[in-house]
Amino acid sequence: MSRIGRMPISIPQEVEVTQAGTRLTVKGPLGTLERSLHPEMRVEREDGTLRIVRPTDEPRHRALHGLTRTLVNNMITGVTTGYTKNLEISGVGYRAQLQGEKLVLALGYSHPVEVVPPAGIKFIVETPTRLSVSGADKELVGQVAADIRQRRKPEPYKGKGIRYAGEQILRKAGKAGKVGGTK
Repeated sequence: MSRIGRMPISIPQEVEVTQAGTRLTVKGPLGTLERSLHPEMRVEREDGTLRIVRPTDEPRHRALHGLTRTLVNNMITGVTTGYTKNLEISGVGYRAQLQGEKLVLALGYSHPVEVVPPAGIKFIVETPTRLSVSGADKELVGQVAADIRQRRKPEPYKGKGIRYAGEQILRKAGKAGKVGGTK
């Protein structure tokens, strides 16, 4: 058995889980998430917990077992506590600001870069060089943060650009210049 797949998923009091065929809907204080699960995986409910059951022990089902359990657990965690990705901006003149819901980035281009949040995503600008992307859907939060980072990836010489909080950038040495050149 998959160690992750066989772990039960506890359902908090404020979360409502409904299933219609392969479609699973999770409703909680931070919103509603829906997902189509693989048709061969079964979700069983037992007094306040969910269990994912696989039909056979073949490798494909074993792989889907842990995956399905993690996806359902992420949905329940998302509607109760939510997910956040923190980003840091470094570089002279690089900054972020909010205009309503929209995020406006100054990244050294001749124009400001505007990012409109998809439904369920919220931007928080703590300082002009620190921002966070938050929401209930873990995949969507990660994808929006990756899209923002893609606008100006950190470069290896001075480290300018947008990076995840705590991300280490491998730095390269610049030109060495003339050392002991010929006469």
